[in-house]
Amino acid sequence: MNQDAIRDAKKLGLPKMLILGLQHMFAMFGATILVPILVNSYFVDACGEGLTQGLTVSVTLFCAGFGTLFFHVCSKMKVPAFLGSSFAFLGGFSTVAHLDAGMYAAMGANEKAAYACGGVVVAGLLYLILALVIKLVGVKRVMRFLPPVVTGPVIICIGLSLASSAIGNASTNWFLALVALAVIIVFNIWGKGMFRIIPILMGVVISYVVAVIMNAVGMTNPDGSAILSFASVAEAGWVGLPPFQFCKFDITAILVMAPIAIATMMEHVGDMSAISATVGENFLADPGLHRTLMGDGLATALAGLVGGPANTTYGENTGVLELSKVYDPLVIRIAAVFAIIVSFIPKVSSVISTMPASIIGGVSFMLYGMISAIGVRNIVENKVDLTKSRNLIIAGVIFVCGLGFSNGITFTVGGTSITLTALAIAAIAGIVLNIILPGNDYEFGVNEKGDEYRGIHQ
Repeated sequence: MNQDAIRDAKKLGLPKMLILGLQHMFAMFGATILVPILVNSYFVDACGEGLTQGLTVSVTLFCAGFGTLFFHVCSKMKVPAFLGSSFAFLGGFSTVAHLDAGMYAAMGANEKAAYACGGVVVAGLLYLILALVIKLVGVKRVMRFLPPVVTGPVIICIGLSLASSAIGNASTNWFLALVALAVIIVFNIWGKGMFRIIPILMGVVISYVVAVIMNAVGMTNPDGSAILSFASVAEAGWVGLPPFQFCKFDITAILVMAPIAIATMMEHVGDMSAISATVGENFLADPGLHRTLMGDGLATALAGLVGGPANTTYGENTGVLELSKVYDPLVIRIAAVFAIIVSFIPKVSSVISTMPASIIGGVSFMLYGMISAIGVRNIVENKVDLTKSRNLIIAGVIFVCGLGFSNGITFTVGGTSITLTALAIAAIAGIVLNIILPGNDYEFGVNEKGDEYRGIHQ
């Protein structure tokens, strides 16, 4: 246990506590607000219109702050974790945005987003099922069905399935995209202290400043369009309610989004292991993995209910814990309150929404690649033996299903058209093969380092 750690932040005084809270908010800020920006770009591409309700920056920040506070209540106020937007669901939002059969054929962007959020609600509720099973039979028995040979390739597929989206956005202005990518790499490798923890935020800020300068001197995108437009910023007010949108439910959208919970639940296990290792307390035992899963799942379901993205425990904030050595969960709750306050300032959301697609593309280059690379790390850290035919078969089938079924599989049950997406097919195939093929020797908790690195942080 770290002797220099501060476990009661009150003794630092209120001003320092507020500054530490702000630091946590900024650590999650860049990645969290990127999710609604990316999702909006999918709907613009598919529907020719962006989102005006739900999945906006302000709704996302509210859901992150409220979800974090809710998580702390569920975990007995003991776990210093911040819940931000999950990148794992980006592929699902992209798929729903591009659905064009049946009732989705003439559907607008906001309504499609509402159905996607309905799928997020169901995904969040799946956490409760796993939490109950873990409570009843124990974590080791449950994790035997979700070994790294299944979760690793599924995470790799999530990142690779989004690769074309990154190229599409970056191609609108390759110079700005490369500036964003270069800045992220520089801060990630050579950054010091806090700057090393927020490379994505720095990439967005610095490339945006470059875009402002280019726009000011009269430069345009290669296709002749303006690099930036501030019309929406002038119209936005200083104070206003986030534009919440109640979700809608449809079996096709649910089957697109819900299976992604398999990957994010494994992410949660990894993050809880990492936070436990950082703080020096076993949170998997107290308050218990079932409680933290329940908090994460309910926070995700509540976010989807009001038009927000799925929540997930954030690796960036674990990095801040390591940096600051202040382990008091109260500081995280202060950050959550700050996020809620910012969500009620529309002017901030409007400035963020002016982000050029090329910058989004440049950031996505790193982001989507890192998701796949984390899947590879998941396999390596857990010492998955790919010389075994059993493991090769499972990984191979997951890859082909996850990347080959580009349009999924559509079938009709009781007059209802149902679509299973590539990721859903891959996850189901991997789990089933892992159950029926002999030789499953994975045991959760034996390799602590491997268990720490199971997540898609950012």
